Amino acid sequence: MRLVLARPGGDDLIGLLKAWRFWLLGAVAGALLGALVYLVAPAEYRARATVNVDFHMEQAWPQNSDREQFYYLERETRKLEEIAYSDAVLNAVAAEVGNVTLSGLRGRILQLSQPGNGGWHFTADAPDRRKAEQLAAAWAQQFATAVQAQVAQPSSGLEKYITAEPTQIEGLVAHRTASMSAYMFCGALIFLSAAGLAILFLQRAA
Repeated sequence: MRLVLARPGGDDLIGLLKAWRFWLLGAVAGALLGALVYLVAPAEYRARATVNVDFHMEQAWPQNSDREQFYYLERETRKLEEIAYSDAVLNAVAAEVGNVTLSGLRGRILQLSQPGNGGWHFTADAPDRRKAEQLAAAWAQQFATAVQAQVAQPSSGLEKYITAEPTQIEGLVAHRTASMSAYMFCGALIFLSAAGLAILFLQRAA
């Protein structure tokens, strides 16, 4: 076992480098395997919708310090994130799109990126291109509707100055989360790494 786990010598590494035909064929074989995996189980589609969120801090805190505005932004951002993943919003998305569950939406399908003052990006993953586009658009629209409804209710706890306007929910174009070339590259890299380790292991064992 000590020989197997011992550090490879110079002759071992030189032998591996000289076997260029093996590495070339291995890279091609690994790339083909990666392409085959992509054809059998391709990456999901991802669509992105955008809602412009404006906290209007100059109106909410007209005479206060930047520090107070910072805490205001952080507090209200957390509230909006809770609204985005709330049962009411996600149930409305599930009812509109169909064939999805609340746990699936919250756990894997939907992702919210870049929360803050400005564009909020609502992304959705699905095996079907059209469904990914529908999910992203529905989530963005339901979020904006929920924010507007809660802003109109003083008892909701959401600042009345906040606005949320959907800016990109129509004509969305979903793309694969990973390309075939990425699968081929990973396949070649994994194949060559495994082959190199296997050769060193066998040589040291012998």
